Amino acid sequence: MASYGSNSYGSHSDGSDSDGSNSYGYGPSKKFTPSTKFKKTLLGGGALVVLVGLNAPAAFSFAQEKYHAYKIAQPGYKRQYGSWARLDVPKEFRTNAIHAALLHTGKVLIVAGSGNNQKKFDEGSFDTILWNPADNSFKKIPTPEDFFCSGHAQLPDGRLLVAGGTARYEVLDGEIRRAGGGMRVKNENPDRSYTFKKGTRFRSPSGVEYVSTTDVTVPKAKKQLQVGYGKGDRMLPWKTKVTAGEARVFVEAVKEGPQALTTQAAQYEIVGLKGKDADNLYGLAQKLTTEKQDFQGIRSAYEFDPTAEKYIPVDPMKEARWYPTLVGLDDGRVLAVSGLDDVGAVLTGYNELYDPKTKKWSKGPERYFPTYPALFLTKGGKLFYSGSNAGYGPADKGRQPGVWDPVKNTFTPVDGLTDGDQTETSASLMLAPVQDQRVMLLGGGGVGESAKATPRTAIIDLNKESPAFQEGPRLPQGTRYLSSVLLPDDSVFTTGGSSDYRGRSASDILKAQFYDPATNSFRRAADPTVGRNYHSEALLLPDGRVVTFGSDPLFDDADNTKLGTFEQRVEIYTPPYLQGDRASDKNRPALGDGPRRTDHDGRATFRTAKPDRIAKARLMRPSAVTHTTDVEQRSIEVGLTRTKDAVTIEVPKDRTLVPPGWYMLFVTDTAGTPSEAKWLLVE
Repeated sequence: MASYGSNSYGSHSDGSDSDGSNSYGYGPSKKFTPSTKFKKTLLGGGALVVLVGLNAPAAFSFAQEKYHAYKIAQPGYKRQYGSWARLDVPKEFRTNAIHAALLHTGKVLIVAGSGNNQKKFDEGSFDTILWNPADNSFKKIPTPEDFFCSGHAQLPDGRLLVAGGTARYEVLDGEIRRAGGGMRVKNENPDRSYTFKKGTRFRSPSGVEYVSTTDVTVPKAKKQLQVGYGKGDRMLPWKTKVTAGEARVFVEAVKEGPQALTTQAAQYEIVGLKGKDADNLYGLAQKLTTEKQDFQGIRSAYEFDPTAEKYIPVDPMKEARWYPTLVGLDDGRVLAVSGLDDVGAVLTGYNELYDPKTKKWSKGPERYFPTYPALFLTKGGKLFYSGSNAGYGPADKGRQPGVWDPVKNTFTPVDGLTDGDQTETSASLMLAPVQDQRVMLLGGGGVGESAKATPRTAIIDLNKESPAFQEGPRLPQGTRYLSSVLLPDDSVFTTGGSSDYRGRSASDILKAQFYDPATNSFRRAADPTVGRNYHSEALLLPDGRVVTFGSDPLFDDADNTKLGTFEQRVEIYTPPYLQGDRASDKNRPALGDGPRRTDHDGRATFRTAKPDRIAKARLMRPSAVTHTTDVEQRSIEVGLTRTKDAVTIEVPKDRTLVPPGWYMLFVTDTAGTPSEAKWLLVE
């Protein structure tokens, strides 16, 4: 058998099975020797005509593909490796899936925003699709902002918090015709704030004019009373200190030409203001150039209501964010971390807390991370940073994995990670059950557009006094953008990815595998038929299947000459535990009537016809995933008590293990076959 570290895929590295023949029916000599059954199945009465020319390359490839399609359709193959099927999505509902989240209604929210499409951004055309896996129905959701590259987190009441997104697309070197950059707009009036619409002009001391690219609201100045002391500690008269309000906005020159380039700090008048307003309000800029201009974030925040099926605005964040991570805390609040701000710079450490009770944001602990950092809530309330991230930020800052205490704002680095310079676009997740406090990191690549990719996996046990990464079994090859999904039987299903940046040079990896935490090894799964790299997602459905979306390749050909097109096909994977007899209602465990929420002791009782068949139960938090980052998914071991016609589960009371919110309750039998999930609210 093939071996990758401690992986076992059941075939040799040359593609042959352990009996010497390969997956397509070739013996050791590589001569094609189709079986009689294959000849009849492949082409029926016309088999002889085609087989006469099997030595021709086209016929050779055709026969190979046909036999592969035949083989993977066999019940025995499916029982061992699972199977894939395409989801039939009507044309009007196809979209560029950038974000995907499972809601407690069982429906999946697919968010594109402008979908990495400059034309749609310019038109203000933003997409959200709601898909119901129960009946494969679809619905378009009005989308008020460009949520492309936003952050999201599940809230305690089942709503989905969506914050940040895109204010402006990047402009690359050589394509910039007008000088631009960040403008700090100052307000020295303590009595009122001011809003300046997109298109407001700012004039330099030399008369060059720049125009704002978005609306900007500048808060009023703050007044602070001060008192001083003279000789003999004699109190001096009260004084008032005024601190100007400030907001940032991106501006670009009205006209092309070198006269608009500047690297000198200067004060800019706001065109159209008169009198005291002209004195109190002005702009400050350090440099305005034609250098590369990155994406810019927005401050907007919304809650998506799964019942009303609409976005509801809440207070905006203080900072604009593009590529932020939103992580839920044990008290139900959400911490927003990192992102590109409103002028396209990586935030230097200003993080914010959202309170779903007040719908407002407050200042969080300051710490710098690159964009989309993978942060996991751990026992005791600390956050573990695995090192996984999605890209923006220098290679020598914020890449070290470690344990972050957000209350004390201390960070304890952890060591032991092989290929530590290749954590960008890696996958991370907390292994099941969450009580074990083990985090796994899989694959990844070099910073930016690097061609580096690593097959490394690593696991850290946070229960240890001095935790450190230990190397795990290796992936079949170096892999970026790997999707990794927790399953009800405690295994991890991994699929897709590419061996180069954004699938460059036709490097998509059409492979899938299972990781088994009990044996610390991989085993083979059926190969997907659709490549998935950048901007792809995968998540667990309530029926135990896995759905995959998206992919945004840089090029569509191996020579990198044809610009890539976004992948809108959707595939669903049915694992071996739902194949054959195991999928039938009489053989699959089932939960009957029961409550929608736990009682004050954390218990819930469900009717079931065969309680003795149920071996274990797991609470699984629904995913909210983007850019290979899914800090929501977690699987919790729950207590299990059986009676003659029911089972009672007991949920741990530690909210750092079980943050408040809606969960899928799965029960499995001794063979690992899961029930369909029951939705349960843990408060």
